Amino acid sequence: MFISALLTGLGLAARPSAVCTREMLKEATGGYLEALAAGKTAFSALSSATVPYQENDVVMDISKGVLSQGIQIDFNRSLYDTTLCASYTEIVAATKHPYVIGTRLALTDGKVTKIESNVCDDGDWLFNATTSLSYNNKETWDPIPEGKRDSREVIKAAGDAYIDAWGDSSVQPPFNPNCTRLEGGLYVTGNCKLNFPPPFNVTNRRYTIDEELGAIDIFHNFPFLDKALPKDPGTTTNNLMRIEGGQIRYIHENTVCSKKGCAK
Repeated sequence: MFISALLTGLGLAARPSAVCTREMLKEATGGYLEALAAGKTAFSALSSATVPYQENDVVMDISKGVLSQGIQIDFNRSLYDTTLCASYTEIVAATKHPYVIGTRLALTDGKVTKIESNVCDDGDWLFNATTSLSYNNKETWDPIPEGKRDSREVIKAAGDAYIDAWGDSSVQPPFNPNCTRLEGGLYVTGNCKLNFPPPFNVTNRRYTIDEELGAIDIFHNFPFLDKALPKDPGTTTNNLMRIEGGQIRYIHENTVCSKKGCAK
């Protein structure tokens, strides 16, 4: 009784905290996809018309970005992270203007408070929306039965190990024997491991983790690939992974180039 009265006096009386639900994230993401298809820069879950918006790590006016164009969406897949209250959506447009887009929505109190998009099209690393669409349609990303789901910690550790191993050959990512990697429009089977000469510092990681789907997406910088940019921090990329039984089954990487083909 005394504690309750004291909290009330301090203006700290217990209030129901905002709960982030899967349904809330689905609704916001659905609104974003409808706006993207229609070429509208506003949708009901936006917290304001001036919500922080960036494409390829560049902060910009939302009215100048891909949302304003109206694209034909041929495929989309979403992750819902109720811990961070964020969603990630992989989008493939193979007709009209081809795109492969990865968008992360961050929510606060049910409203979108930040939008980050990785927008790839012609000239970006190994870009091919047609083959990306084809391979996406062939993969199985069904929800994992509750009793077989990996923990958030296991999923994150697997995703980090994949990226950490690029610059440290002593790191052994937990690859599924049937691991496949979709890099731009190139599909690689049987060997998902990559290794680059050190030092190789992958910075600015932003995570979206969905235990139900067994999936993680990591927005980050990719050192040295784009010859037109400084090696560190490098160019913009994201890696989407499916984790099954603690092992990496699928990897999707989409990397932005400042010049065609990353000036190779």
